[in-house]
Amino acid sequence: MAAPASGYDICVSNSYRDFNRALISDLRAHGGKASSGPFLGADVLILTTVGAKTGERRENPLAFSRDGENLVIVASKGGGPVNPSWYHNLVVNPVVTIEALGEKYEARARVIDDADEYERLYAEHARRMPGFNEYRRITTRRIPVIVLERTASERVA
Repeated sequence: MAAPASGYDICVSNSYRDFNRALISDLRAHGGKASSGPFLGADVLILTTVGAKTGERRENPLAFSRDGENLVIVASKGGGPVNPSWYHNLVVNPVVTIEALGEKYEARARVIDDADEYERLYAEHARRMPGFNEYRRITTRRIPVIVLERTASERVA
């Protein structure tokens, strides 16, 4: 008998928010790894930001790559013309919560401005996930690259 669908690997809703909620639930249920769907086998974290305008906690699942001990995320929004809302949140409130590979901790988000560091990090991210090359091609904006640096505070419960 086939395992029941997790909710994000079949089209039961066209809501981006529903897809993200189901993926977040799946990541939490399986130690930070997607058990099916388009992110099966991919490195995906849950980024919790504080809303820039509302002050409310916001969760987003995002593909990540690594740079030494730090995690790297890219505010691609699929190559869309504007940055994702989570990016605006972390610019205003750079202390975030990360859930990755079964671990939950506080980090500081640092937007990369240096051109050489930006190109190095973006290229490595896109090498692991080639779709990010396409996102750059289809948008006119400079897609932000963010490094997530673990803070000295204890693990978040």
